[in-house]
Amino acid sequence: MQAFVEFAKDKFGWLDVMVNNAGLMPLSKLESLKIDEWNHMIDVNIRGVLHGIAAALPIFKHQQSGQFVNISLIGGHNVYPTAVVYCATKFAVWAISEGLRQESTDIRVTVISPGTTESELPNTTTDAEAAQWLEEFREAVIPADAIARAIAFAIEQPAEIDVNEVIVRPIGQN
Repeated sequence: MQAFVEFAKDKFGWLDVMVNNAGLMPLSKLESLKIDEWNHMIDVNIRGVLHGIAAALPIFKHQQSGQFVNISLIGGHNVYPTAVVYCATKFAVWAISEGLRQESTDIRVTVISPGTTESELPNTTTDAEAAQWLEEFREAVIPADAIARAIAFAIEQPAEIDVNEVIVRPIGQN
């Protein structure tokens, strides 16, 4: 993450926005005890965001401006069977973002929480029961560019406006 941020700053002379958008979703009931999958998910979904923040925050502080856009998911607002650990990681993304927002006076922080979106994310689920539930849950999906437009909306606001959170999901998704 550090090398990525330094490359962008060196190439463009400035860093405007850092989008933290990485995630895994190996769903399963807690009783399945897929601890290795939990740990991998925590590493990517929580530590990945923290490492992205750690890479860009010093630059943003030095510039006295910048914006983090952290991608959570609707799972950061609701808990679903077989998605307990996943939802916990997405709640963590929201909490980290909200804490960063409260600590910052010159940096904007936005959380984008997509509902079911076209992506490869469901492919990380190895548990058969969870995969079946996920297939039913994902009957309606929105295109990935809907999320890109939500990010663009948050970024294009005037410097004194901080869009804290955007939830984007298919019509009727609970």
